[in-house]
Amino acid sequence: MGLFKHNKKETETYDKENLVPVIHASICTGEMVVGFKDKRDGKFTEMMLIQSPEDLEKFKKTYNITEDIKKEY
Repeated sequence: MGLFKHNKKETETYDKENLVPVIHASICTGEMVVGFKDKRDGKFTEMMLIQSPEDLEKFKKTYNITEDIKKEY
């Protein structure tokens, strides 16, 4: 029995039919957040703050995303 056992999966899944990965970027501060936008109602769900290109690659790897992610301001 391990107290600090991590059962974290390397990849996660998302509803590819109804959700699209999107980067929300601030014009003023340049802050970027990546998440998923619902195609049906346009609701954005924030998943991760992007502070470096490595963060974006980690997000893409986690959700098995191979295409470029659209940026919205």
